Amino acid sequence: MSEIYDIDVETLDGRKRTLGDHRGKVMLIVNVASKCGFTPQYEGLEALHRELSEKGLAVLGFPCNQFGKQEPGTAQEIRSFCDTKYGVSFPMYAKLEVNGRDAHVLYRYLTAAKKSDLGDTEVRWNFEKFLVNREGKVVGRYDSRTTPGDLKAKIEALL
Repeated sequence: MSEIYDIDVETLDGRKRTLGDHRGKVMLIVNVASKCGFTPQYEGLEALHRELSEKGLAVLGFPCNQFGKQEPGTAQEIRSFCDTKYGVSFPMYAKLEVNGRDAHVLYRYLTAAKKSDLGDTEVRWNFEKFLVNREGKVVGRYDSRTTPGDLKAKIEALL
């Protein structure tokens, strides 16, 4: 895999895509879950999307059920939750695994490109965030406690 844009992904509604759909944009890639203490971060992610998408930000949500089984729903249930509870309008992708033998190639790419602040390669919990610049380089990795609002200045500097 030569670059992030070559990675195949599937949308929440089952359409096949690549991250090349977001080429030239700053991407904020987040593993999300609907039954987590960090779930209210959807609000901040949506706020960033609404404010900065026209300037070139792509917020991308990837549901994951690996942490405390906090994303047990089907694609339809996840979409319904995101729509009704948080009005999510940023792209949501199919549920995937972020760690282990079955980790999606996207997360193998992200974790190889940027270790955590503790030097971990594995994702530690839901709502861990990866920031990718317009050239497709992973430039930041932020744990669950980092809110979307905490990243606004960093994102704006890349736009």
